[in-house]
Amino acid sequence: MSFFREIPFVTANWLAGQLENPKIKVVDGSWHLPPTGRTGSKEYAEAHIPGAVFFDLDANSDTQSDLPHMLPGAELFADRVGKLGISEQDTIVVYDQLGLFSAPRVAWMFRLYGAGDVRILEGGLPAWRAENRPVTSEVPQHAPARFTAARNDRQVADFARVNAALRDGSAQIVDARPAPRFRGDAPEPRPGVRAGHMPGSRNLPFDQVVQGGKLRSPEEIRAAMDKAGIDPARPIVTSCGSGVSAVIIAMAMAQAGTEVEAIYDGSWAEWGSRHDLPIATGD
Repeated sequence: MSFFREIPFVTANWLAGQLENPKIKVVDGSWHLPPTGRTGSKEYAEAHIPGAVFFDLDANSDTQSDLPHMLPGAELFADRVGKLGISEQDTIVVYDQLGLFSAPRVAWMFRLYGAGDVRILEGGLPAWRAENRPVTSEVPQHAPARFTAARNDRQVADFARVNAALRDGSAQIVDARPAPRFRGDAPEPRPGVRAGHMPGSRNLPFDQVVQGGKLRSPEEIRAAMDKAGIDPARPIVTSCGSGVSAVIIAMAMAQAGTEVEAIYDGSWAEWGSRHDLPIATGD
């Protein structure tokens, strides 16, 4: 089974019936693009699912890297989530405030570091609120837990792996950014990052595989892949601006029956900021 297919979706109705279960840990993994002016932690403080803790994607990253929310070391991850009261033995349900944006990245991180049962709330907080289910501003005080972390590095691609794949064709690099950014028609949201894409990469904008906070049907996803020129029989590594929406399209392709090897953690934030690397523009 695909690594990205091992993270199932659950409904708001299912989660509502599990909130009193001490082995169910609910995580608000909201993160917003800087230009939106929204802050996940601020909105969490205003309203979240009862019992949910907040996972700060920026803070729970590699603090030694200049790149945005790069994966942290296993010890740091274990320490941070342990303080949230989460063990790798728990059933972890992740959601976000947009429906389906940063939750896949956070859920993937938990699986990557060894959590055995990680799920995503389908439709996220919007779906929960649409059913008139309760929200609260009360921050839960869970007892600290021990999270035993062991990172699965096979699911993570670094610059060298991606560069080699582009040169020798050993894997397809699929970029989840919006088409205008991929083409270089729109500026990047981060200062100092050039516009365009990695030469030879393919573009599958994440909004083509998501609708209403849920993944589109496998048939629609396969059609979007075909339009993007993606060969489902060949290895795939996904990328995006900073490693968030790359996980969305990895999960979508997995749901459509296509294996995805890894996420390029540095993504365009790394490639586009390095002036020693080539870029392409247009389609």
